[in-house]
Amino acid sequence: MENALDSGADRIQVVIKEAGKTLLQVIDNGCGMSASDARMSFERHATSKINRAEDLFSIKSMGFRGEALASIAAVAMVEMKTRKADQESGTTIEISGSKVERQDATVCSEGTSVSVKNLFFNIPARRNFLKSNTSETRHIVEEFQRISMAHPEKSFSLMQDGVQVFNLVPGNLKQRIAGIYGSVYNERVVPVQEETTILNLEGFIVKPEFARKTRGEQYIFVNRRFIKSNYINHAVTDAFEDLLPSGTFPSYFLFIEIDPAKIDINIHPTKTEIKFDDERSVYAIIRSAVKRALGRFSITPSLDFDQETAFNIPVSMYSSTPKQPEVRVDKTYNPFHAEKNKANPVGWERILQVNTSVDDLEEIRIESSEKKDNDFKLLGQIFSKFILVATSRGLMLVDQRRAHERILYERNSNLVRQNSTPSQQELFPLTMDFPEDEAIIVREIGNDLRKTGFDIREFGGNTFVLNGVPMGTEKGKEKALIEGIIESYKNQGEIQADKKQEALLKSICGELAMSPSTKLSNLEMDQLLQDLFNCIQPETSPFGKKIFTTITEEELDKKLKTGGF
Repeated sequence: MENALDSGADRIQVVIKEAGKTLLQVIDNGCGMSASDARMSFERHATSKINRAEDLFSIKSMGFRGEALASIAAVAMVEMKTRKADQESGTTIEISGSKVERQDATVCSEGTSVSVKNLFFNIPARRNFLKSNTSETRHIVEEFQRISMAHPEKSFSLMQDGVQVFNLVPGNLKQRIAGIYGSVYNERVVPVQEETTILNLEGFIVKPEFARKTRGEQYIFVNRRFIKSNYINHAVTDAFEDLLPSGTFPSYFLFIEIDPAKIDINIHPTKTEIKFDDERSVYAIIRSAVKRALGRFSITPSLDFDQETAFNIPVSMYSSTPKQPEVRVDKTYNPFHAEKNKANPVGWERILQVNTSVDDLEEIRIESSEKKDNDFKLLGQIFSKFILVATSRGLMLVDQRRAHERILYERNSNLVRQNSTPSQQELFPLTMDFPEDEAIIVREIGNDLRKTGFDIREFGGNTFVLNGVPMGTEKGKEKALIEGIIESYKNQGEIQADKKQEALLKSICGELAMSPSTKLSNLEMDQLLQDLFNCIQPETSPFGKKIFTTITEEELDKKLKTGGF
């Protein structure tokens, strides 16, 4: 596709079968090649788009390295048809495993068509290492989206197994975004534009209320080449500040135009990472431009200087007499005098307990296969994140979120094995639209989702209908839950077929588990501990992280002697 763009094509077609394993074809209407150039393009290091030595320091072409076609031809059956505009006939070349099978003159359209068939037909061991069709298709779709988004003025289409996935007509950037992600994005995006002596920036950011739990819709292009940059991503995220809901990420489509001499594109083999000469200035420009765009369209809170500065007093209080504010202080309180402060004890229990009073601390007995007849004294919750328990061995600190993940995982695993996972039916089914790459994942895990309590069905295209969710799902969070599962599932990388259900259960439990800042009552903490120590593996979360730790009396004494506290 990049070579097609370098050839001047304005119409590019991509055809794939079986995720590219059977066929991967790219057709363009570019300048084409002569018979000799077509033959030389398959030789190693025989092609170049560099005309002058100075071009080495100002690379603007998109196509891959010179030996790439030769490498492809070595492991597949390749057929190329090409014709220049000023020639009456074109050229057909067929190569199989680096061996030229045929080269003839032929009648074909202007431009070039390259078909890669039976990938790794001569290296079956390498073919076995290819990922699943779903994963490979997703990678192809992602690359197609990146290139087509960078060139909205050109026409792109993608056919997969005889079904047209994309048919993108020429237009502006906003139309291209809507063509890829759906027309709803016409109302969701905010334009960003900035011109400086260092760089020119334009594009769109998505309004904070439409932030997603996935990072998929984050696109950065430098001179129309897609890149990945944590540095720029941090600049954009920092510009949003506190506008994003917890656990969500901003979406953006940013295009940077900069002098090629001021960047280094040769720090990564796939050219997806670059180095800026002046990174600090780039960071500051992007951050301020995004921040200005958010403010210009009344997304960030603003001060109204025209508003009357007097207090807005309710009518019902007009006749009442204002009261002087008071601060009450117990002057008899002395933290160093134990006898006078029995009602207000100072110590570990007073400092560490949050949701319980010292008088109400209750002793609980937890029965499990590994911890029988152990008395636990619940001290309370600290930082709204940990549960503190006094045991015969010392102080136990339990991470409540990880504990909840373990409980949900083992409970749901048992229900799935028994084929009795309950589903909480929606009164009004929820319709959800996904981008193509995420829709592929939903189709892949659809059956497993239904086994875990999700009643989700395809409705046509990339639209799905959610009729039911697992028990305990918070109302209004259904779509966010699905998005979180997709993101978590993607982050687990390539998953073997027999491990998919386990990976999905982990993703679901990770999304359904309580947040680290959840305040719990005594009864809730009691129940959580009971359920945790009745689990088969109470020590670690489903993701392999430690759930609790115990500080022994000896460790406390040592800390106090060495001044650790």
